[in-house]
Amino acid sequence: MPETAFTHAIAPFAALAGLLAITGLYLLIRPASGTLGLIGYVLNSAGLAGAFAIEYILHFVFPHLSGGAVAGLLAGSTGQAFMITAIVLLAGVLTFSVAALRSGMLPVIGVVLYAAGMIPGSLRNAVPLPVYLTGLVVAAVGVAWMATRLWHTTDEEPAPAPATA
Repeated sequence: MPETAFTHAIAPFAALAGLLAITGLYLLIRPASGTLGLIGYVLNSAGLAGAFAIEYILHFVFPHLSGGAVAGLLAGSTGQAFMITAIVLLAGVLTFSVAALRSGMLPVIGVVLYAAGMIPGSLRNAVPLPVYLTGLVVAAVGVAWMATRLWHTTDEEPAPAPATA
């Protein structure tokens, strides 16, 4: 897909949508995932929030800076922050995925696709762009696959609301 003003404008929101989806999935598996699930969720969420910020910077800030300014930022603490974000995201994805598999509450194929896709998806600057983008597509398919479980959580009728006096 060619880069356009529209694709630049929507690019950061993939991480935000992922953050919302992972939150819903975590709430589903929380009782069965225990402490490992909580740790995975927190790291995964922090990583996705960081990825949202990085994508925002890459698409809305860096294009307005000179190449030398961008290189200087990436060589310093900004580059270190990007790397730490990638490590946190990768650790979160893998921990969350292990907890999700152990919970037995999400489709195995969806969890595996999410984990496999987010390995290159979290390593934006360490892998070639086509590998990164393919990883994101695979991860998105995994999230969509897992999210189908949210529509099939129970066959029970909802409990009636308590009466108020």
